[in-house]
Amino acid sequence: MPLYKTISVNSQTTVKIWKIEESFSELMDPISLKDDSLTRVGKMKSELHQRGFLSVRHLLAAFGYTDHDLYYDNNGKPHLKDGKEISITHSFTFSGVIISDTKIGIDIEKQREKIVKIAGKFVDYEFDYLDKKCAEYVKKLTVIWCIKESLYKLYATPGLSFLQNTLVIPFELQDKKTISWIDYNNKKTRYNVEFLEFEGFTCAYALL
Repeated sequence: MPLYKTISVNSQTTVKIWKIEESFSELMDPISLKDDSLTRVGKMKSELHQRGFLSVRHLLAAFGYTDHDLYYDNNGKPHLKDGKEISITHSFTFSGVIISDTKIGIDIEKQREKIVKIAGKFVDYEFDYLDKKCAEYVKKLTVIWCIKESLYKLYATPGLSFLQNTLVIPFELQDKKTISWIDYNNKKTRYNVEFLEFEGFTCAYALL
């Protein structure tokens, strides 16, 4: 399948999402990979992960980039050689890339009941406004997880804790946006966050 969705966040920021329906060979044939990328794909034990990796390269192409334009720093954060900011995500049958002139982060997650069991590991302040009996509880938890994962990718600082250093201001699913904060090393930073749902998945992206 071609590109699933394009979102123009603002004049400097664009999100592109890919629905992964192609086979490994269909994704592999049209693109050129660096040697280390070929090695990385070859070491992946899951074809789903391989296809996710390759779909991200197709998203790069949709932006006008190739695998050769992308590199990772020592913390695993992706960068583009032209200096643009980039963040990457992949979950099951969807992948996403956001590119901007400013620091950004993106995450996609499948909505699953199992998130309830681990909520205590990433939710603190947010429990004050969440209703565990609400039919949308799983969806709201997934939004919070995606937002905090986006913040983590954006901040790219080892030691940042979802539980202790990030918080998400109250929201409703229909809002499609909220405010989030990182409080780390005596510095508080406010971020704008937008989120959406599609086919049982949640996507969130954060920016200043």
